[in-house]
Amino acid sequence: MNIFYKSKKHCKDAKETYFQHMFVAIKISFNLLKGSLMALVHSLIPAFFEKGASRKIISLHNYLQDKKRVKDEN
Repeated sequence: MNIFYKSKKHCKDAKETYFQHMFVAIKISFNLLKGSLMALVHSLIPAFFEKGASRKIISLHNYLQDKKRVKDEN
């Protein structure tokens, strides 16, 4: 299957334009990076970001579920 067709279909399934989808993906990416850096700092200095990375993961999960980007597997 053509990569352009697959990309177009994916955006259509997400009910977003290409640029809307791009900005959502960038937002998620930066939030994942932030959570990752919090976890890294916490691993070195446990007093920092004691719950920050966990909260970021939960926040992203809730966002994805609210936007119907992930299906509840339960």
